[in-house]
Amino acid sequence: MPSPPPPRPRRSLVAVVGVSAAALIVPFVSQWESGGKPRLTAYRDIVGVWTICNGVTADVRPGTVETPAGCAAREEAALVRHADTVLACTPVLRDHPAQLAAAVSLAYNIGTTGYCTSTVARRFNARDWRAACDAFLLWNRAGGRVVPGLDRRRRAERALCLKELPR
Repeated sequence: MPSPPPPRPRRSLVAVVGVSAAALIVPFVSQWESGGKPRLTAYRDIVGVWTICNGVTADVRPGTVETPAGCAAREEAALVRHADTVLACTPVLRDHPAQLAAAVSLAYNIGTTGYCTSTVARRFNARDWRAACDAFLLWNRAGGRVVPGLDRRRRAERALCLKELPR
């Protein structure tokens, strides 16, 4: 039996990041997580973390089953949590939708602690925009080895990050 969907987030992704960034984040993250098609049954990801839907790891245990509507609610809540944290540790991204979308995608994949302590975040905060975008490429490993899918994702995040770079 499917688990009940988590409560709707207090704020929507649009409320947290704005319309422009949200329009970039949702389809971008979705295409990289589970190939864009939500997995309704819990599974272990490449490093063994229990996951469901499109890369959601919060409140997932073996045997968790979800509905499409439940996945949508879980994904929205996860994106809001990640976006809030990305903006808290890199507030310079507030008015830069492409860079913010790339950063939220990275944080969604590596975790907010990894993101906030990363070279990417440090370089954004130093307003070294191009170097921050280039640093996405450092995050192409899982379990200590380069993973082709992660390498492709990081290159796509870097390309998104490089759009309309601030001066």
